[in-house]
Amino acid sequence: MHRILSGAICAALTTFCLALAPAYAAESGERQPYGIDLEGFAYPYPVSLMPLVNDGEPLRMAYMDVAPAKPNGQTVVLLHGRNFPSSYWAPVIRTLDNAGYRVGVPDQIGFGKSSKPAGELHFDTLARNTVALLDHLHIAKADIVAHSLGGMLAVRIARAYPDRVSHPVLTAPIGLEDYRQYVPPVPTEKILENARFNLKDSAEYPRWLRAFVSSGQMIYREPVVYEIPLITLPTLFIMGADDHNAPGRPNAPEALRPKMGQNASLAQALAARMPNAHAEVIPNAGHLVFLDSPAKYNELMLGFLGK
Repeated sequence: MHRILSGAICAALTTFCLALAPAYAAESGERQPYGIDLEGFAYPYPVSLMPLVNDGEPLRMAYMDVAPAKPNGQTVVLLHGRNFPSSYWAPVIRTLDNAGYRVGVPDQIGFGKSSKPAGELHFDTLARNTVALLDHLHIAKADIVAHSLGGMLAVRIARAYPDRVSHPVLTAPIGLEDYRQYVPPVPTEKILENARFNLKDSAEYPRWLRAFVSSGQMIYREPVVYEIPLITLPTLFIMGADDHNAPGRPNAPEALRPKMGQNASLAQALAARMPNAHAEVIPNAGHLVFLDSPAKYNELMLGFLGK
């Protein structure tokens, strides 16, 4: 179990580092380690900070607010996945910007350039923070384009604040199944203990790690799959045919692991149960479907948002 949990943490950290790789691949010479709020790591657009208070703790939420040269009067909010800073949305931001959309791109609390809280993460809190950002930016209503973990958050926002959302686009979302049916509970402290060997460089790294582990526990403990069929807003799933992402799979009994992560089929089945939804599956694309097949992804996204 020690090796499995540590392996899962390492895999997630490797994915996170790969998301940063394009930025520092071009750098020459020795590079100083990034801080836990990605100090020293450049985003593709200017970053602002909005003050928040979550559970009595003062925090700051980082975001990009990209204004188009020829606005169409609509706004899209992009919600990132767990293993990525919001900067990885850069190509989608450019596509939406060129189409006339104002684009809001937050780093959720616990991620990217936003504060790493001492307390636990919860989807209700992240949803409330996102709506607070809409208020801060004077945005009455927005389309939401969400990826991976962001898809789970988008479901919660659509359910709790349906009057603030026009069209949810769920891009390779996780949470299409209840992972508790496969994976036994793992205490947070146990996961942290098994990941201690990764501590290095930053004295604040334990704080980052706790926030990262908390986001994994949030996925496990707060399933949204039961809420998805209750969404009445026009909703589009864009799935990669080769996306089999299933958080916690290494901790499931071996016999159950192959049953997890049938994401394209799960999205199609859920869309069929919703009053106003459909699922598109892009062949030869995986979890990063908007990077694996950008032309088809952009066609589907813009066609849906333009309805």
